[in-house]
Amino acid sequence: MDNNATMSVRPGVLEAMLPFFREQFGNPSSVHWAGRAVNSAVETAREQVAALINCSPAELVFVSCGSEGNNFAIKGTAEALKEKGNHIVTTSVEHPAVLETCEYLETQGFEVTYLKVDKNGMLDLQELEEAITEQTILISVMWANNEIGNIYPIDKIGRLAKKYKVCFHSDSVQAVGKISVDVQQANLDLAVISGHKFGAPKGVGAIYIRRGTRLSRFMHGGHQERNRRAGTLNVTGIVGLGVACELAAKNLKQDAAKIARLRDKLEQGIFAAIPEVKLNGHPRQQLRLPNTLNVSFAYIEGESLLLNFDMKGIAVSSGSACTSGSLEPSHVMRAMCVDAVLAQSSIRFSLGTDNTEEDVDYVLQELPPIVQRLRKMSPLYNRDKL
Repeated sequence: MDNNATMSVRPGVLEAMLPFFREQFGNPSSVHWAGRAVNSAVETAREQVAALINCSPAELVFVSCGSEGNNFAIKGTAEALKEKGNHIVTTSVEHPAVLETCEYLETQGFEVTYLKVDKNGMLDLQELEEAITEQTILISVMWANNEIGNIYPIDKIGRLAKKYKVCFHSDSVQAVGKISVDVQQANLDLAVISGHKFGAPKGVGAIYIRRGTRLSRFMHGGHQERNRRAGTLNVTGIVGLGVACELAAKNLKQDAAKIARLRDKLEQGIFAAIPEVKLNGHPRQQLRLPNTLNVSFAYIEGESLLLNFDMKGIAVSSGSACTSGSLEPSHVMRAMCVDAVLAQSSIRFSLGTDNTEEDVDYVLQELPPIVQRLRKMSPLYNRDKL
């Protein structure tokens, strides 16, 4: 139940990739027959990805992952538009790939506004609009939060960006393949996706660059991707990404409905069986990703819960997989002003297409005795219950 960290490769994706390891192994940049055949497969994948997010295939550049795509979008915009201004607007709950990139740009003379969120993790759009100045060159807001699952009003933010003629980028990694993503409707100039979040292999993603958007090259050394990103293409990964996008588009509504039912059952079961549990994220389930549930268990360290879950064969997370080695409270929890002790006890359940009703039943069977046992060991719990 840690699918926001990664998913298994979807059935049909691996089979589509296999021929490109041996039979069709050419370099897509080669002009001979071996290269042409492979290049054709790459362009088919580009069309499949474009169809999922509603853009032109020519507006897509393949990258290695979401982190690379977000670096490309933010640094590329900053470099291309630095003569126009030096101000960036983002949020305090972005993925580290966005936050650390913005922090780096601050060392290079750029100014960054980090918008606050409320106790439910939601943005104030009036605050966003008031943050825009004549020097603002980029707004960067994630489509959906990787830790709490909140879905942000990208369409409304896109209208604001268009009104003030500011480039708009969204880290869409957690949204694509789980909910409907339409980059045209959202007025996005830049959007990033990562394949392994919805059934493609790890190591491949894409960045949408609206036609006419100014963006400096992020990698140099070759003419690939219409001179926008150097490097030999990861053909097998790209083919897998294309098929995963096609399958996601075909099954999006039914998969989301199935997963939401399981998530809701898990959420209701936890709150019915265990006292002193706090929901992290918007209380309206429709305003969260259909697969994501983040809760805090009072008086318990999240690390202890993770270890006990692991011994029962249950995989969950205490935050982003990219920061799982840190013992500090999640920056998302801090931004929501969650009590420091509760923040340390937060657990993210993120379901996927492989999860079943039996999985949920198993978690609901194992979780209450684990929580009860750990609370009995907690000096804070024993003190408060005296």
